[in-house]
Amino acid sequence: MFGSAGRAAMITRRQILGYSAATIACTVAGCGHAEPPRVRLGSGLPGDLFHDFGTTLAAWSEHSPTIRINNVPTTGSVTNLELLERGALDAALALGDSAAAVDTQMFAIGRLYESYLHLAVHNDSTIQQVADLRGARVNIGVAGSGAALTAERILRSAGLEPGVDFVVYRHALAEALPALLSRTVDAIIWGDGIPTRRIAASPPITRMLDLGAQVQPMRDRYGYWYDRVKVPGNTYPGVSGFETIGVPVLLLVVRSMTDRTVGTLAELLLHDNLALVPNHVRGFQFLDRHWLVNTGSIPLHPAAAAYYRSQHR
Repeated sequence: MFGSAGRAAMITRRQILGYSAATIACTVAGCGHAEPPRVRLGSGLPGDLFHDFGTTLAAWSEHSPTIRINNVPTTGSVTNLELLERGALDAALALGDSAAAVDTQMFAIGRLYESYLHLAVHNDSTIQQVADLRGARVNIGVAGSGAALTAERILRSAGLEPGVDFVVYRHALAEALPALLSRTVDAIIWGDGIPTRRIAASPPITRMLDLGAQVQPMRDRYGYWYDRVKVPGNTYPGVSGFETIGVPVLLLVVRSMTDRTVGTLAELLLHDNLALVPNHVRGFQFLDRHWLVNTGSIPLHPAAAAYYRSQHR
């Protein structure tokens, strides 16, 4: 039913329990001492926007005299938060609602772009709204991803309990999309940029459900300020305009990171923000320097806050 696509070498949530921080550090960054200092950045699955952004940061750092960033593929936000707490990463990308849901001791460098939740069904499906997923087979994303956490919240806010009111599948989009097209599952939920490349390049036989009506119930139930976003028609071939749910992406770091390294990252986000958005999502995705400090319940690193104040004009 599902193949082995997307199983490139990466750290999964399950593997966290089997590795010490030192073991993971040696695996992903090497055990030698290198100058300039290396930052192990947890991103996401190859092919998604988290991973693309991490790759962009890593490529930028190759020209920096003060920092090197190693892009570490993981299964996403929840895994990244756990790895940060264990000291196996120095920095990580995480959805804001995932970060707010845990008692994390991490600092934020800033708010980045938005990740958008999508819910797709087959064109001829009778499913018209989230509540219609009762009894359906729904792929909500891989365990350890922030999108899977948000997907569960979407469904619970519609009165559906995962594993009780619908059958749960947990596979990456690379496997979930073929399953939807072959009708092995009835619906797939994922979070990514707009447009998501795999969907935009797929045969135009999918339909997006409008998620706008779920925003307020999610805010009421979870106390997190989800964004209501309009997606124009034909963003995906043959798909009408729809509303969806946006979740801010945060760049988080361990509290032990030096002020100098924090300052370098803050400078990057403030002054090179336009260059950090992957080409295929420009026009929909943006890294707005005016929103950098809006990190919600996750506090800014004091050195990042000081740098932003020093640059305020």
